[in-house]
Amino acid sequence: MRILFLNYEYPPLGGGAGNATEYLLREYAKMPDLTVDLVTSSHDSEERVIQVAPNVTVYALPIGKDAQALHYQSMRDLLTYSFKGYAFAKGLMQENRYDAIHAFFTVPCGVMAWRLGKRFKVPYIVSLRGADVPGYSERFSLLYAFIRPLVRRVWRDAARVVSNSQGLKELALQTNPAQEIGVIPNGVATDEFKPSEKGMKDAVRVICVSRLTPRKGIRYLVEAMRILKDEKGIADAKLTIVGEGDEEAELKSLAARLGIQDAVLFRGRVAHDRLPQEYNAADIFCLPSLNEGMSNTLLEALASGLPIVATVTGGTHELVQDGVNGFFVEMQSAEDIAEKLARLMTDPELRQRFGAESRKRAEAMSWRVVAERYSEVYGQAKY
Repeated sequence: MRILFLNYEYPPLGGGAGNATEYLLREYAKMPDLTVDLVTSSHDSEERVIQVAPNVTVYALPIGKDAQALHYQSMRDLLTYSFKGYAFAKGLMQENRYDAIHAFFTVPCGVMAWRLGKRFKVPYIVSLRGADVPGYSERFSLLYAFIRPLVRRVWRDAARVVSNSQGLKELALQTNPAQEIGVIPNGVATDEFKPSEKGMKDAVRVICVSRLTPRKGIRYLVEAMRILKDEKGIADAKLTIVGEGDEEAELKSLAARLGIQDAVLFRGRVAHDRLPQEYNAADIFCLPSLNEGMSNTLLEALASGLPIVATVTGGTHELVQDGVNGFFVEMQSAEDIAEKLARLMTDPELRQRFGAESRKRAEAMSWRVVAERYSEVYGQAKY
């Protein structure tokens, strides 16, 4: 079985969807009956052919990417990838016989798959990842109004539509209640991300690994740190923020205005293979996001054995049980974040119990399982 895979993100470009694709390809490399060709974007001006394995090939096309914005794809980036990626994929389809096309994101990849599928009479699968679902991001509110009819058509003509969380599926059904949508959650590399001995430390450290954008709600976490110090009496509370994005300067300025710049460490973009060290240096993971699909960083935190403080959004409630391996907090509430963090910071036994439960949940999820489920979908896809 041969699959054409479309995703404009692939490490070092992009975020969770790119990492998910890389992990899937690693698992596909172990499946001798499956051949996969990925058409993606290059992070610089070079066109690359990356042979992940004899049966897995990555074609990375230059799209004029700004090296200072690897985490973020502009409208220009997406349009460039759409045109170049479609032309390149069409050439591959003229050379090879594909059994199915797998598109990460409805737009632009799903639209590309829809056009290619019609032209070559090949079924396509669309994986919903987050911002490609109308209503997911305030940033695209105006755009959603224009593309909603196209989104419905791409979904309707797909052999399968698959969401990465139940929450994202429910949001997608608001665009088309009649659409049949399956759920295949993201996986996690439990051999890479695993707990470490915490030992004795001078301070309890909170970590947030995320793109630094308003949608992630990180400003409320920064404000919570001020409350912890000034109102909760936890003077040694520390916060590490890993990631980069448009809101980075504003968040640094906020920390300075609140007088807690010494308590908040901005680590910037960290290479994926060094992320386990960042999680292991922390005691609590916090993700106060306003919207998520299925957060890869939350999965990594679970595998690292960390207790979780997070908002209920996207796939969060599928990974966290309130009072069992973490606490849920109200959206946009620095006070509630501070309250839940304080409970964990002042109770080492509670942190240990929650962390052990997080690891237990992570061990039930793996990229191997995810890859096998997608392989079943490919085999069932009919034009």
